[in-house]
Amino acid sequence: MQDLNDMVYFAEVAERGGFAAASRALGIPKSRLSRRVAELEAQLGVQLMQRSTRSLSLTPAGEIYLRHCAAMRDAAQAASEAVAQVQTEPRGTVRFSCPVTLAQSAVGPLLPEFMRRYPLVKVDMRVLNRPVDPVEEGVDLALRVRPVIEDSTTLVAKSFGLSRGLLVAAPDLIARQGPVSVPADLARLDAVAMSAVDGRSTWRLEGPNGAVYSHTAAPRYLVDDLATVRFAVLDGIGMAMLPDYMCRDDLAAGRLVTLLPEWGLPPAISHCVFPARRALMPAVRHLIDFLAAHLNADEPHTPTPVVMRKTPYSNN
Repeated sequence: MQDLNDMVYFAEVAERGGFAAASRALGIPKSRLSRRVAELEAQLGVQLMQRSTRSLSLTPAGEIYLRHCAAMRDAAQAASEAVAQVQTEPRGTVRFSCPVTLAQSAVGPLLPEFMRRYPLVKVDMRVLNRPVDPVEEGVDLALRVRPVIEDSTTLVAKSFGLSRGLLVAAPDLIARQGPVSVPADLARLDAVAMSAVDGRSTWRLEGPNGAVYSHTAAPRYLVDDLATVRFAVLDGIGMAMLPDYMCRDDLAAGRLVTLLPEWGLPPAISHCVFPARRALMPAVRHLIDFLAAHLNADEPHTPTPVVMRKTPYSNN
């Protein structure tokens, strides 16, 4: 088998226009380079270079061989850099956007652990509920809880798992206004909602075997902030639809109960989107992997690359 070092030596001599320049770049004596290239030509049984006292030029065979030698050398260098990048401790600033409720209930509590684990990483988290384009706004990734939009080459998505909207209420509200066993029973409960049209809000619930039920209520309390909705529900003001990641602890502690467990909103995908090249940065890659391992940890999930379409979207 040919010595791969000889292929590198030949590429350096050819690209630098002579043995003297290649010798300086490689730190190898000129006489040694000349001998190694000559041995390579003898092995191949073909002349690669035309030599004279003043110039050096490639033969047709040498031009073809140079392309392969240069590609091999560049691939080896890229492989070495990739390994070095993996071994390097993550450092630098990661900038990302996150919806308010996800930041308050899930991501915010997780980030201190991530920063303790990687002390050289700085985090710039922009907590907001508006469309964020990672490319145009200069963030490394944008977190979302919504269906994934497909068919584009602009962004890549990584899924963290499924999130569902749950219809919940405080036990004392149920004690005061009666139990709920079928969707029609919802009519007896007061409601808390984020929006209403002409004073009424509608929840389109999906149930077993594809059943659909639309519940329309005149909310007793309207407020356009999910965290405030949760406070009202905990105090027994009314039932409400809350994302599962926001009320999981309250349900486990018995502060809230799920109404009609088999009914709810269609699931949304908790995921992040990012330009593919950003994930090559160790700090960004480690944050993506950390979130994938910890978000929706009690839900089965498989991080999956998905191609995204660059369109206006909600970041909720």
